[in-house]
Amino acid sequence: MSGYNVAIVGATGAVGARMIKMVEQTSLPVNSVKLLASSRSAGKQLKFNGQDLTVEETVPESFEGVDLALFSAGGSVSKKFAPEAVKRGAVVVDNTSAFRMDPNVPLVVPEVNEDALYQHHGIIANPNCSTIQMVVALEPIRKAYGLKRVIVSTYQAVSGAGNRALQELRDETQAYLDGKDMEAHILPVAGEKKHYPIAFNALPQIDVFEEDGYTHEEWKMIHETKKIMCGGDMDSKAIKVTATCVRIPVPVSHSEEVYFEVEDDQANVKGIQAALAAAPGIVLQDDPANQIYPLAHNAEGSKDTFVGRVRPDQETPKAFHLWDVSDNLLKGAAWNSVQIAEHLDKLGLLHMQ
Repeated sequence: MSGYNVAIVGATGAVGARMIKMVEQTSLPVNSVKLLASSRSAGKQLKFNGQDLTVEETVPESFEGVDLALFSAGGSVSKKFAPEAVKRGAVVVDNTSAFRMDPNVPLVVPEVNEDALYQHHGIIANPNCSTIQMVVALEPIRKAYGLKRVIVSTYQAVSGAGNRALQELRDETQAYLDGKDMEAHILPVAGEKKHYPIAFNALPQIDVFEEDGYTHEEWKMIHETKKIMCGGDMDSKAIKVTATCVRIPVPVSHSEEVYFEVEDDQANVKGIQAALAAAPGIVLQDDPANQIYPLAHNAEGSKDTFVGRVRPDQETPKAFHLWDVSDNLLKGAAWNSVQIAEHLDKLGLLHMQ
């Protein structure tokens, strides 16, 4: 059977493991899968569709005969090897920040800006996980009522910082319960001078601080949202966006409180709920009288974005709030990457060599 030859770069990481699962479940015709990682991980055995595959070291020649390369091994790896993959005929979907702000690289969430895929030159960037779920929730509202301003506060899972951070959460939690001192070595940022425990805590820093006092995570949410929703313009004034990003001691699934202002004065809660319920990739869970609303525990393992607590702002006309939750490793990373590949195939933009 003919199909695509797929390479997964960073196959041994948290997102890479889920990319393997998403490729197993994809509607794409797949001929072969190659698992790539660093030299330290080369030789490991991982399962794909019940078969043992050996992880190989990522080198330029790894991409010979590859049609689709899914990258999630860090920005430096993507910058080094993504062009090598493209040079050899592959289309790259990159899950790192390496190319997101490159004006020549489309930044894509299929439910929002599928048409941007036509502009790709071999590389498509997967947005930041916190950005993805927010724009999925906002797009049906924007289509129905227009969108003027967004103010988001995030409650982000520890898995967004990788497997080592997850293990540190477990170790700190156990230490706290045992009455011992918690040792922090990774969060909020591994490369920073100071580290703080995440267990039983909330850290108002994700990524490094910029000169204006915003973290780089907040900067990404602002400018990625504009690039995705405003025709590729990361500095567009069409939608005003600001963000505060916080890490909380939840293993998987990001949660967000989103304040938004619309253009249409006919907007109301029922209309917004109807638009959300009809939108692809969204599950509306909004029955506060019965305490039904999105929860991180329930979102884990799902490809969908869950939205609830839609309500009007009490002080500002044409302003509303919502709560959205999504698995940051699936829709926020692995699934969105594979979903991009499925849409490339649907549009005739992905080819077998």
